[in-house]
Order: sequence, then structure tokens, then C-alpha cells
Amino acid sequence: MGNGTRGTGKGPTHLVWDWNGTLLDDNVAVIEATNAAFAELGLEPITLERYRDLYCVPIPRFYQRLLGRLPTDDEWLVMDAAFHRQYWTRAESCGLTEGAAELLAARRAAGLGQSLLSMAPHEHLVPIVRRHGITEHFLRVDGRTGPSHGSKAEHMVRHLTALRVTHPEISGERLVVIGDAVDDAVAAAAVGAKAVLYTGGSHSRASLAAAGVPVVDTLAEAVAVAENLMA
Repeated sequence: MGNGTRGTGKGPTHLVWDWNGTLLDDNVAVIEATNAAFAELGLEPITLERYRDLYCVPIPRFYQRLLGRLPTDDEWLVMDAAFHRQYWTRAESCGLTEGAAELLAARRAAGLGQSLLSMAPHEHLVPIVRRHGITEHFLRVDGRTGPSHGSKAEHMVRHLTALRVTHPEISGERLVVIGDAVDDAVAAAAVGAKAVLYTGGSHSRASLAAAGVPVVDTLAEAVAVAENLMA
């Protein structure tokens, strides 16, 4: 794979892709798993629209918006375990977002750098990315190794640090994060990078607009906007 240089004379460009709700079209699995987790505590199910209006990180704050209070430690453990148990049984049947595989392959063929950073558990992320046949398109694939309520910004700092060990030409200033959640923009800012947010995932357009970064409706548009940001 190439070193990610675009040949603009301004240094290398690198895309960091989010997984859930961005490259993976998993909205149905997410809402079904969320409602299954709620059911374990006797809570009413929610619609995908309400989920996308209220979703935020850290996840306990999302539950606070739904419950009107923060979940207790015991409630959080029950819901978190139930969500992951239910989600990963459904994720196997989820496909990639329309056009994702082609965009990744085209970027790799052009020698342009990209990596994958997700808050999904690393031990689940790596196998599912491999099953979709796209691992080779990324310089790194990093999932979460700590608690599920951790910070994606901290995860991004570690991701960029690891990338620079083998690709020192990659810098935050020439990096664009493509994701579906406000925390993707926050994570980008943590390393001095830019972000483009995609409306097909966990957040509503109105929620994403509050991040103050470009918001797009397709992954093809996300890549085009990212390239323009680096021009």
C-alpha cells in the first residue's frame, strides 16, 4: 500500500474511518439490541428516530436522557452486557454501507492512506472486518480495548501515535475522520484533525450539525468533502 501522499505538496492525507453506523450499516441491529437491553430492566422500547435524536457518548449519558436519570452502576452493567450480547448476534447479518467497499478499494488502489478506528471491542471488530474482506485496505484496524464508556478522543490519540510508528509522515493536520457521531468530530479535534459526519448512522442530522463540521448524506460525498478540506 502507498504511503498516503496525495502529491499536493502539502504532505500526506489520511482518512480515519469509523465502523458502526459508518462503514457498517447496522442501525437495525443497534436499535434491536438497545431495546433488548431496555427490556431486561423493564423499560419501554424506543424507535430508531428517537434513538438518533438522543444518542450521545459517553453511553451512560444517553441512558440518562432516556431515563431522566443516570443508571445505577448495577443497571449500567446489566444494560451494557445485554446490549453487547444482543448486538453481536445481529451484527453478523449486517452488510457494509452502500458504496463503502468500492470507496475503500479505490482509495487503496490510488495509494492513499486510510485506517479504521472504532469503539467496538477489538476482539469483535477485527474478525468482522476480515469477514467483509476489507482489512487489506487499512494501515491499522483498532477497536476498543478498555471500558465501553471510555473516550474516543483518547482512543484517537493512541491510534495516531501507533500509526506514526510505521508511517511517520501521517500527522493530525493532514488527517480527516469520517464518522456518524458527534464524538467522531471531538476525537478528530483531539489530534488537530478535521472531520466529516455521515447522516446514515446513530445521530440525526440536527444532532450532527451541532458539531460544527461538514455533514453529508453518503460516504462518497464524505470522501469528496474530506479531499476538499485537505486541498
